[in-house]
Amino acid sequence: MNSEIMAECIRLNMECAAICYNAAQLMGMGSSRLKEICSICAYMCEQCAAECSKYNNAYCNACAEASRACLYECRKLTMGVAA
Repeated sequence: MNSEIMAECIRLNMECAAICYNAAQLMGMGSSRLKEICSICAYMCEQCAAECSKYNNAYCNACAEASRACLYECRKLTMGVAA
């Protein structure tokens, strides 16, 4: 993989991982801002999945799949749907 070609994908992966980690931490603390946090997390996961889907390799495929799963769960939380 050429890191210059995939620079945006790598950046989005790192940002998505950071927001997902923080969302999980705040969720565990019972944050009163969970819907807002999950809304941002869902947006980042959507962006990451879209970018990863551009590349045909095992890492990007796994990342896109994980991002879509997190996006789905975050959207459920933002809509107040029980998991």
